[in-house]
Amino acid sequence: MFRFTLHDGESATFTLDHRMSWEEPARIWPEDEASKVLSGTVDAWRTWSSVHQAYEGPWADLVYHSGRVLQALTYQPTGAIVAAPTASLPEGVGGERNWDYRYAWVRDASFTLDALWVAACPDEAHKFFSWMGGAVASQIGHGRDLQIMFGVGGEHDLSERILPHLSGWRGSKPVRVGNGAWNQRQLDVYGELLDAAFRLRDQLTDIDDASMAFLVQVADAAATRWQDKDQGIWEIRGEPRDFLYSKLMCWVALDRAIQLAPLIRGEDRVEDWSRTREEIRTAILDRGWSDEAGAFTQSFGSADLDASNLMMALVGFLPADDPRMLATIEAIERDLTDPRGLVFRYRTESGVDGLKGTEGTFLLCTFWLAEALARAGRVERARDVCERAIAFTNDVGLLSEEVGEESGELLGNFPQAFSHIGLINAAWAISQAERGERPALAPEGGVDHLEEMADAD
Repeated sequence: MFRFTLHDGESATFTLDHRMSWEEPARIWPEDEASKVLSGTVDAWRTWSSVHQAYEGPWADLVYHSGRVLQALTYQPTGAIVAAPTASLPEGVGGERNWDYRYAWVRDASFTLDALWVAACPDEAHKFFSWMGGAVASQIGHGRDLQIMFGVGGEHDLSERILPHLSGWRGSKPVRVGNGAWNQRQLDVYGELLDAAFRLRDQLTDIDDASMAFLVQVADAAATRWQDKDQGIWEIRGEPRDFLYSKLMCWVALDRAIQLAPLIRGEDRVEDWSRTREEIRTAILDRGWSDEAGAFTQSFGSADLDASNLMMALVGFLPADDPRMLATIEAIERDLTDPRGLVFRYRTESGVDGLKGTEGTFLLCTFWLAEALARAGRVERARDVCERAIAFTNDVGLLSEEVGEESGELLGNFPQAFSHIGLINAAWAISQAERGERPALAPEGGVDHLEEMADAD
């Protein structure tokens, strides 16, 4: 439903009603009834905002707005959270990096719940984890990888196909529906899922036995498979590799599962989980560092930089002011940023993803840089980086996935959950740092700050 204000001050309401072919025909809404329903929807969102949102800090209006965007990306009937409501909007105009994001990625949804904890006190966590358990527990329970994404109704097969009769946005072909990454191995999802569960643990005190068993299975899968190669967070369509970020998030999975053990009845697994967590930590420190790059790099044995390694400081693997972390932050600022200070995920010209064309700077990665700088005590620089990214919000406060390197236009699917997640978390970290509080995670345990924040709430 849409309401338009006309030049003479009067308004008109426009309605669209979607029905399946076997359902009753779409109804025609009377003007007064449509206006009443639309006003009720506006009132409901204002009520939700007033009840749920209590963030106090810089860019509060944008943080609140981003919280509403993330809430709006939630499919109420199941609790699924989509990455974006659009498909095939290109990462580079005229290029082939055109993907369908109208699905619930485990990673994106977990990040969304985590950000909503800061921005909007989510009350859907229980529903989401129950949905996840129902959607994928049968897979992981039989020794298969955790599927990384689903349809909003829990659909498993998201096979990608091309629509050749469509020209694409500004000639960007091919137009794709479905997503070929649906059956990739991406080990990082174990950590993102358990990190969100830990952050929202106060809402999970009454989770059912099946959900508890599912979270234990997720931790066991991370412990068993962390040494495997995979496609990584960026869903590389090439040969699997030992991506550092994937190993890192397996460490997170075990770190959070150890803390959650009493809640999910996993006390008997803590000793094994602790031992494997230390093995992963040692492997990352020994094999993830590149003397050639002077930084932690994209994968074991590589010298390529990757902005996802900023997460090492954000999840508590290393303090942000650790010399190795500072060196990595500085390398990313030096070699993965454009002249405006916006951050690329990685250098596409390295050929690692096997795709033609380039892509824009990635807004989530730019916000990660701002957050890492805040946690390292470089607050003024963090605020500057955050401001540069925020400047690209459009006239209604929305962000896409990327920003064109030369054109400065918003690129990729829109609005993008990742970008609004990054804005919320960067703003929160900067607000904590500016108040003289410690936004950085505890260096070893990785979760102590969450107890402090829960007490503060």
